[in-house]
Amino acid sequence: MGKLSDLREHLNLTQEELSEKSGISIRTIQRIESGQKPKGFTLKAFAITLGVEKSFFDESNAAESLDPDELKWNKIVNMLALPGSFLPPLNVLLPLAIMYLKKQNNRVNKKLVSIQICWTLVALFLFVIVLILNDWLGVKSQFTMLIPILWLMLNTVIITRNAMILGKNNDHILPDINVL
Repeated sequence: MGKLSDLREHLNLTQEELSEKSGISIRTIQRIESGQKPKGFTLKAFAITLGVEKSFFDESNAAESLDPDELKWNKIVNMLALPGSFLPPLNVLLPLAIMYLKKQNNRVNKKLVSIQICWTLVALFLFVIVLILNDWLGVKSQFTMLIPILWLMLNTVIITRNAMILGKNNDHILPDINVL
């Protein structure tokens, strides 16, 4: 596992020093550095000792193991949210339908759909705010219409940014939201 050895060397630690600090045996460190994925206590101990998130180790092999067909469907699922952005439930339903119909129920697609689920909830909240401002509080301003427009623009930026990340064969989708 290149990330562990790279991080260990960056911190100027030998395997022995890492073993002492983390409480993990040298043999286990050697196995993980040669490709075995850390789990459970080992994962937690390395995360605490090295000052990184546990996901640092989970995602370390993901970019290396991206299947071209899976990546193609990740891009399609991401881009299907764009036309659906104009009607917020469609930005979730279109990608979700393709994800399940094409049996592309992978981690990246779940994150992409999770982002759109959260954005739909934000859209609903903003819609209620606009209604409250207009109807209950009597605020008659042209600027209240900017709220949904800004939401749409920001969602477009997020979808485009994730498309560029996927275009580089990377799977570090942001924001890192997992609802599914």
